[in-house]
Parts: sequence; C-alpha cells; structure tokens
Amino acid sequence: MNSIYLLLGSNQGNRTMTLDKARNLLGEQLGAITCISPLYETAAWGNTQQPNFINQALQLSTKHNPIEALRIINQIENQLGRQRTEHWGQRTLDIDILLFEDKIIHSSRLVIPHPELQNRRFALVPLCDIAPELAHPIFAKSIKSLLADCSDQLGVFLYHKG
Repeated sequence: MNSIYLLLGSNQGNRTMTLDKARNLLGEQLGAITCISPLYETAAWGNTQQPNFINQALQLSTKHNPIEALRIINQIENQLGRQRTEHWGQRTLDIDILLFEDKIIHSSRLVIPHPELQNRRFALVPLCDIAPELAHPIFAKSIKSLLADCSDQLGVFLYHKG
C-alpha cells in the first residue's frame, strides 16, 4: 500500500458538505483515510477576488499508483461539480496531490511533490497537523520546518461553523 497526502479545498456552494462528500468518495474509490486535519478557512490565493476557501489535508493508504490516483481524483472533482473555467478561479472542489510516498514525479500530467507546497501556508498548516515530521523528498526538510520557513503571509484560521 502507498501513502498519499491530499489537500482538499472548496470556495463555492456548501463548502463543508462538498468536502464531506469528497472524503467519502475518496475513501470508497482511492483508499482508506488514515489521517484527517481540522478544517481551515483561508482567503483565496492567486485570484483574491473570490470567496474564502475551506481547506483540509488527508492521508490515505492506496493500492493505486500516482497516475491512477490522479484519474480517480479528477473523476471525483467532476462528479462533485468541478468546472475548470478559470485558472485560480472559484471551485466547488479542488483536490491536490501534495505528496505520494517519497516519490518525485515531473511529467506533463502530474508533478509530485506539489511544486508550490513549500510556498503555501494553506497547504502546509493542515498537512503539518497530520504529518509534521514527514520529510519533503526534494528539500529534505520536515513539513514543520517548511511551515516555519514559509514566507506566505496568507492567514490560515481554524474553521468554526456558525
């Protein structure tokens, strides 16, 4: 079995319900969820003229290889209403592969580790909750160290419903 780390995000529609559905589908189709971070709310990154995101990191145990995992993830995004119309635009669901074991992949379809992981607090904070000592395969630093060194000033706040 392979360990895969994902970041889920939503800033359109019922964000928490979409993330709940995504977790259920990922558990059914990709593999057993072994760790889940709390939900965090962040301002949009890149195109800031849109609603805030709810983000969450997951660790799963999967029998699939990275390309198969990407195919399943894209199907789940589409099933839950993802429409790719604008780069960094609003989305019902975004699922990024952050890390897959200690693999380094750079192809036209997939880059692992996520190429911007070390620069994005909204990904590092929830990932640090579930895997603080996990080593980044390129930088050979723990997620906790990457977060401490991250220059991104975007606020990342625990999400409280209500």
